Amino acid sequence: MITGTVNADHEAIIRLRVQGPTGHEHEINAIIDTGFNGFLTLPPPLVSALELTRLSRGRALLANGSEELFDIHGVTVFWAGEERHVEVDSVASVPLVGMSLLDGHDLHIQVAEGGHVIIQSSEQGNPS
Repeated sequence: MITGTVNADHEAIIRLRVQGPTGHEHEINAIIDTGFNGFLTLPPPLVSALELTRLSRGRALLANGSEELFDIHGVTVFWAGEERHVEVDSVASVPLVGMSLLDGHDLHIQVAEGGHVIIQSSEQGNPS
């Protein structure tokens, strides 16, 4: 199970540990973004610090109608006690957790400042 909290801006925040191929690790606060269908985004300075391997390029259509190109890298995420190797989009924003990382999990958000965020495997049942 992964837990987090809702901040004053009503963003659901969880803390994750990410690791690059050379063993460099960082703990990050990431916002859950149900409108993002990828796995994870990280800012370019963190991608560089982790020495992530570039896999490809991506393209996204933003809400304002503009298009953005970005690099896609591989990263290890420590997710509910397990290592997961996922794609990370390098974008100039705060870290975001997308729906692909949440796949197979239940998400419960108590939407109020200081509210609880609970992510657990769908096999574990619903949170109380």
